[in-house]
Amino acid sequence: MSEAYVEGKKVIEVDKRFKHVMALTLDPTSNYRDGVLRCITSRSGDLAIKGNIDRSELHRISGASLDKFVIGERLKLKNEDKITKELNGANLDLLGLEDPDIFIDEQTGLTHLYFTMPFHNNVDEEKGFVYLGHAVGKDLDSLEMAMPVLMVDKFGNGAKEVSIAPLNSRGFRYNLVESSKKGKDFIYSTVRIAIAHDVSRSWKFGEVLFNPEDYNISWIAGHASPGPLFPKNFIYVGDGRLLGVMNGCEANKKIGKDIKYGNFSIGLFIYDYENGKIDWVSPEPFIQDSEAGKGGGRAITFASQFVETESGKGILYAHVDDSFVRSYTLSAEGIRKLLPNF
Repeated sequence: MSEAYVEGKKVIEVDKRFKHVMALTLDPTSNYRDGVLRCITSRSGDLAIKGNIDRSELHRISGASLDKFVIGERLKLKNEDKITKELNGANLDLLGLEDPDIFIDEQTGLTHLYFTMPFHNNVDEEKGFVYLGHAVGKDLDSLEMAMPVLMVDKFGNGAKEVSIAPLNSRGFRYNLVESSKKGKDFIYSTVRIAIAHDVSRSWKFGEVLFNPEDYNISWIAGHASPGPLFPKNFIYVGDGRLLGVMNGCEANKKIGKDIKYGNFSIGLFIYDYENGKIDWVSPEPFIQDSEAGKGGGRAITFASQFVETESGKGILYAHVDDSFVRSYTLSAEGIRKLLPNF
C-alpha cells in the first residue's frame, strides 16, 4: 500500500478463449461501463526474448461497475477487410489489431478508436511495419475503419500506444505516441510527438521527446511508452501541462544471439502539451504490481486507462503479465508528494 495508490481488484481475468489479455480502454459515453480489450489468440515464443510473435483480436467488454468487466464478442469494424487488404503488401502479415484507445471528440461528439496495426515481414522481420490504425463512428457499435492516422517515417519508424493531448492555444494537438529509434546496441521504444490538426485525418510525426538511450533511468532504460494523461480536475501541475503515467521497461540485454527484454513498470511524467515538451520523468517507478512476475516469467505492469471517480481520487487500470487487468485507486494528494517543485 502507498499514500499515492492502493492496489485493487482484478477487474478482468482470462477465460477459456484466451490465456492473455491486455490494454483495456473504456468508453466515457457509457459512464465507463463499456470498452474494448486486446486479447491474444496465439503466442509463438518467449515474451521476454526478441522474436516472439503475438496474434491479437479486439473484443468488447462490459461491466455493471468499475470493478468487474466481462469479455464479449470480437469488435466488428466496418470496412476492416478493405482497409487491411489495401495496406498489406508483399511478404507482409497483419498480426491483428492491438492496444486500443477510445477518444471522444468534444467538437463533433464522434467516437474514435485508435489501435496498433503490426505487419510482420515473413522474409525479414526487421522490415515489418507498425501503423497507428483508426476507426470512427457515432458510437462503438457503428465504428468504421479508416486509413491509419500514422504510417511510418522515412526511417521506417512507426507509431502505437497513443495519448491524446488537449488542444493547445493554436488549435491543434501535440499527441504522444510510442515510436522507435535504432541506437548503438538496440532498437529503443521512444515517446514521440504526433501533430494532429484533425483527429480524423492523417497526423504528422514530430520530434522524439524521450529516448531511453539518452537518460540514466533504470526502470525505463530500454523502452518508453506514453500512458494515460490525468485531467486537470484530478491534479493540477500548471497551465498548459498535464501529469500522466508512462510505461517503462528496463534495459535490453544480449544473451548469446538473443536479446532479452527487461521488466515493465509504471512511472509518472509531466507533459507540456502547449509546446510539446516533456518537463519531467520520475526517477523511480510509480507502480509495480505485487503479483507481477510471480508466475516465473517476465514481470509486466502496464497502464492503459484512467477514470476520475471523485475529487482527488481515480482508478488506474493496468494489465499484469498479460494475464489479467488490475485496478489501482489513486490519490492526488499522495501523488503530489512524489512530484518535483517547479
